[in-house]
Amino acid sequence: MERPTLRKAVSRGPSRPGQAAALLASLLTAALFCAADAVARCYPFGPRTRSVNDLGNQYVPFHAHLWDLLHGRADGNLLINWQSGYGSSFLPDLGTYLSSPFALLVALFPRDEIDLAVYVITGLKTACAGAAMAWLLLALRPGRWWAAGLLGTSYALCGWSVAVASYNPMWLDGLLALPLFCLVGEWTLAGRRPLLGVLVVALGWIANFYTAYMATLAAGLLLLLRLALGDLALRRRVAVAGRAAGTVALGVGLAAPLVTVVWAGTRHAYPGRVVDFAPVPARDLLARLLPTTYTFASPALYVGTAALLLALALPFDRRVPRRIRTGWTALAVAVALSLQWGPTHLLWHAFATPQGSAYRQAFVLCALLVMAAWQTLSHGPPDARALAAATGLLAVITAVASRSVVVHPVMWLVLPLAVTGALGGLILLGRAERAGPAERFEPAERAERAGPAERFEPAERAERAGPAERSEPAEPAGRAGPAGRSEAAGRSERAELGDATRRFSRLSRLSRPGRPSGRPVRVARRPRRALLVPLAVVLLFGGQFGETVATSAVASRLRLGNMDDYAPWGARQRAQADAIARVDDWPAHRTDPGREQTVGNDPLLVGGQGAQYYSSLTSDVLSRTLTALGDGWTSRGRSVQSLDNDVTDALFSVGARVHSPPDPHQSRSAPPGGAPTVTRAQVPPLVTVRPPGTDTRSGFGPSPYRNQELLLGTRVYTVPRVTVRAADGTPVRRFVGVPAEGTASGVKVTARCRAGTEVYLWAPHYSGTARLDGGPEARFRTDARVTKIAAMRPLGTVPASGRVRVVLTPDLRGRIPDGAVGCLDTARLRGAVQRLTATGATRVHVSGATVEASLPPGSAGTAVVAAPRIAGWRCAAGAGPVVAAGGFHGLIAVPLDGSATTVRCVFRPPGLRLGSAIGATALLVTLLTCAFTVLRGRRAARTPLPSTTTTAPDRVGA
Repeated sequence: MERPTLRKAVSRGPSRPGQAAALLASLLTAALFCAADAVARCYPFGPRTRSVNDLGNQYVPFHAHLWDLLHGRADGNLLINWQSGYGSSFLPDLGTYLSSPFALLVALFPRDEIDLAVYVITGLKTACAGAAMAWLLLALRPGRWWAAGLLGTSYALCGWSVAVASYNPMWLDGLLALPLFCLVGEWTLAGRRPLLGVLVVALGWIANFYTAYMATLAAGLLLLLRLALGDLALRRRVAVAGRAAGTVALGVGLAAPLVTVVWAGTRHAYPGRVVDFAPVPARDLLARLLPTTYTFASPALYVGTAALLLALALPFDRRVPRRIRTGWTALAVAVALSLQWGPTHLLWHAFATPQGSAYRQAFVLCALLVMAAWQTLSHGPPDARALAAATGLLAVITAVASRSVVVHPVMWLVLPLAVTGALGGLILLGRAERAGPAERFEPAERAERAGPAERFEPAERAERAGPAERSEPAEPAGRAGPAGRSEAAGRSERAELGDATRRFSRLSRLSRPGRPSGRPVRVARRPRRALLVPLAVVLLFGGQFGETVATSAVASRLRLGNMDDYAPWGARQRAQADAIARVDDWPAHRTDPGREQTVGNDPLLVGGQGAQYYSSLTSDVLSRTLTALGDGWTSRGRSVQSLDNDVTDALFSVGARVHSPPDPHQSRSAPPGGAPTVTRAQVPPLVTVRPPGTDTRSGFGPSPYRNQELLLGTRVYTVPRVTVRAADGTPVRRFVGVPAEGTASGVKVTARCRAGTEVYLWAPHYSGTARLDGGPEARFRTDARVTKIAAMRPLGTVPASGRVRVVLTPDLRGRIPDGAVGCLDTARLRGAVQRLTATGATRVHVSGATVEASLPPGSAGTAVVAAPRIAGWRCAAGAGPVVAAGGFHGLIAVPLDGSATTVRCVFRPPGLRLGSAIGATALLVTLLTCAFTVLRGRRAARTPLPSTTTTAPDRVGA
């Protein structure tokens, strides 16, 4: 019968334990990842959605757009995305959300299973991170392969992974990059795999440069620690550090074409808000080391109780050399303190405090805790003294954490069981270690031939030695070069000689006189060990399984209670996509998915080309232009919404608009059912011409109605004076609030307009509902912290009396601005549209990032492309030179002198040229370095070997 895969991997040679540990870690991580979601009844194992916050708003829609790109169905290419924000730069978004190699797997799934594709990609990233850490642990120091596998799983499913990165899958690339970058450091120490090291660094920075930056800092700290603990000469240490710096520089240089584009995108993004870092209390920091604790604002540092106990035992374990204990403990404490100090907080986050979670670097400390645990366990299970000290520290941490708000009642059930499993497993493992091997056979004649001095003298010397001498010598930090290899070889030979002599001494004591020579001698028969080790593994894994599943499940449940969540792909999205597909005719006109959004990036998820766009890199010009036109947004301006307005539809060539019922997943009171409907309108082409003398320089004013007219070139609104009164008739100046219980509800806004005009209400800082007499109810959403503002909404038609009466029902204290009501003259709008159509482009062709338009002969003035003038656009009129595009109140503008009959605009993201130059230089240097290395190796192979008559001590000294 064929042996299991893991046992086969271990039995095939010295390099197999790393593969076995990696395989074990990946399998256990995948199993625990799925089991946690099954316990929490989350997608795809239950009715609860996983799509909270950015996972539903950004990652799933962006992966859907990548699916469309890979299958040739997207509007745009790698440089530009025509579906979002009326035309946005896509390469920065690609480098932020989709540049991981794992993202390409989305193409293997059906389009309507996009949520499952993202789930599988998330699980694969997490499993690979566990495998990489298990491999790294055995590279740092030999030990039990199954223990490395368990600790790799602890790292992959640390608190940061299950509580933060699980709904920000792009950050999981940093979780994988950290152990890989540390492996590159080990290769640098040994002077091996220089090309592979550069490629690993480049791939990590391409996958996600943000967390790769943090992983690079962590790997640098680890390399410095290894150099400090090693016995290399100062000159050799400087050389190793220089090689490591060169490897990182070349790797980042190869990733520069993407990194510089993302960096340039952040410079042109809407700034959002400035956040001052405020460290969490120490009790919250310590509490997050324990299982099932959770809050959004604190660092998730859980790594499992067994790993935590081993890390806490390290300073007290006398089996570990003192320098190693001191160095690893100091590094972990220093990194923990750096999480709480403002300057180092900025350093970890690339000198910009994030607007979301303030502890995105927490996975670095999780990795150090796991590696510290491995330093303890690889020297043998901690003795009773060290284990008691670690348990005492854990008790102190628990006592301090008990006063923290991040502790939930379920922890008091999970923690005792986890501690019992971890302590039980480590104690049994220690007993098995002291019991020795189950049985061992040695030829009797070898023991009989050994003289008394050989059999006993080394063992007696070892018994007389102190703890520091008896413990295993520290591994050298570097083994590159002849001297390093000779010293390491000498220590290895001396250690093996000591082991052999102690073994022979035991043989001599256990062998019976007169036993025939050559027959095997049963040296030790301890059958208990065969049971102790498996039982220890069962306890360790059982505790890890229970607490990890519970921690992940608790985090999933609490996220759903505290964050916005979104339904996976279903009947609503399918109906929207079908409705859009029937009327989509890009670039003849745009099709907007509608005001009632399902997620923050509906155009990417269900199709169409609209204003809606949510990204960390939402351009400043887009957000400010749409805000000036009356649009709303969330996420402090980085999630712009669709604007249901006839004038803006004409300005941006939106010829079809989908109207869906409210999403029942978002609004519990939404009426069930209801198919989306589509309205059509005659709109100008994508490229229009404004006559000479048109104002192109003045800025926007305070009224969105006048700003729309400025872009349109025609007066189409009446902005009447409004009167605001409370329900009892009392005049209200500006602010409206929630009515007290038992009083009449409703605030009335009155004005007068011409009968038959369309009424719009603009109240960006009002939250509640608004209804025109006899018209449908419109919802306005804002908040007191101004993280979101409400968009302008249509309310209906002015009655024959000309009296406009709007009833407001606020649910928060808000403000009604001056000029809140606008009455649109639809006849004038139709006339403006007809003029723009008559003078606009006769043909528009969009190919990727290029827009070409044919104009009527003699066109003069300004050609306006209905797309935001984001940085990177360059245009030419006719045969003229290609220059940076001009601006027309936030849109792309090209001056016309009457001779050009064509306009051509090309988009290239800022930073691409600089990044390409850096990348080409790094590639050239890498290739030259590889060529030099190959030539030097060939020359060394042709050089005659030196004489081998040198004595052994001389070789070691050399």
